[in-house]
Amino acid sequence: MECLAIEGGHRLTGTLRIHGAKNAALPILAASVMAHGESTIQDVPDLQDIRVMTTILRQLGAKVKAEGATLRIDATLLQSTEVPEYLMRQMRSSIFLMGPILARFGHVRVSKPGGCTIGSRPIDLHLKGLQALGATIEEKHGYIDCRAARLRGAKIHLDIPSVGATENLIMAAVFAEGTTVIENAAREPEIADLAHYLNAMGANVQGAGEDRVIIEGVDRLEAVEYRVIPDRIVTGTMMVAAAVTQGDITLHNTNEAHLGVVINKLREAGAEITVQGDAMRVKMEGRPKPIDSIKTTYYPGFPTDLQSPFMTLMSVASGTSLVTESVFEGRFQHVSELRRMGAKIKVDLRTAIMEGVAELTGAVVEASDLRAGAALILAGLAANGTTYVENVHHIDRGYEKVEEMFGQLGAKIWRIDRDQRAVAGK
Repeated sequence: MECLAIEGGHRLTGTLRIHGAKNAALPILAASVMAHGESTIQDVPDLQDIRVMTTILRQLGAKVKAEGATLRIDATLLQSTEVPEYLMRQMRSSIFLMGPILARFGHVRVSKPGGCTIGSRPIDLHLKGLQALGATIEEKHGYIDCRAARLRGAKIHLDIPSVGATENLIMAAVFAEGTTVIENAAREPEIADLAHYLNAMGANVQGAGEDRVIIEGVDRLEAVEYRVIPDRIVTGTMMVAAAVTQGDITLHNTNEAHLGVVINKLREAGAEITVQGDAMRVKMEGRPKPIDSIKTTYYPGFPTDLQSPFMTLMSVASGTSLVTESVFEGRFQHVSELRRMGAKIKVDLRTAIMEGVAELTGAVVEASDLRAGAALILAGLAANGTTYVENVHHIDRGYEKVEEMFGQLGAKIWRIDRDQRAVAGK
């Protein structure tokens, strides 16, 4: 079992290029099953979730070739409409295949997906939306069987602006007869990126990135070459890393427009942030200031995926900060691990009150999910002594070669196994 060993107390400096967005690449890869010919997707990060998705595509009969950060996908001769259960259980984003496979073949069979245990994330909105488009759905023995001779356009109102449901329904509606309107749609940049990809292939999707999306059905999509947008969550994580280590780093391949509220909160904490084109410099001198209040919400509000890294930052701030998690009820699992390192955090239901301490102390901690793992890495970078972060496989789902990424900026971080940790006496 691997873990990360981090020697704290080193200021991060230097430059780093941000890789493509996992949460944009996954639905784009799923959408590729709808195209005729070989799709070329550039800047795809080498992550565990991406590997699972490409394995699923191959199992379904698609040809997938990896050339560095470029994937070439030809699903012209796709053979199967059933996603293997053991792969569905490995990654929640496998659910993205429902819409495009159903739209192309009129049938799809999946099991309920897995993923991080950060709270309730039901797929009811996906299913209700597909039913509105004319699909018949049977749930039995843990499987979901969807059928439709031809999907038909409909008006769909989402009870909450679910990213996954919005993306799945956009893809399903691309081949539906007539017009589909999705109201209360999620507005994340990754949704707009998916729509740009679909439109490049010949789809007619308007309004993606706003709360009302209109899709005019088409009969065919052609493969194209496309580049995935930068990962705004990785960008935000590295910005916090600069702040928590009182560092000075420049990030390339970023998009300021996707990070407005994050930039504002970091400036409130005392960080100096300058932007020039796709380059973003983040510099922090001295201990961070407390942030009065952070409340996670749907885009363009504060992202739930950056709540835990910001909690690490506020753990060492010069005062008291407040964080409210309004998206996922299970997203404070990292709190007990930060307390192991000396953080002073009180939790009342979905609100955390942090009294900043002058210094965290290295400890053995456990990542409960992807973003919690990132927060613990940041805590280890800022701590006095050595920190060991277990369950690194969670982190590998969202950060490409994480130890190399931080090491490039001067962090002392290594991937080791338990035997090596035992020798170190931990």
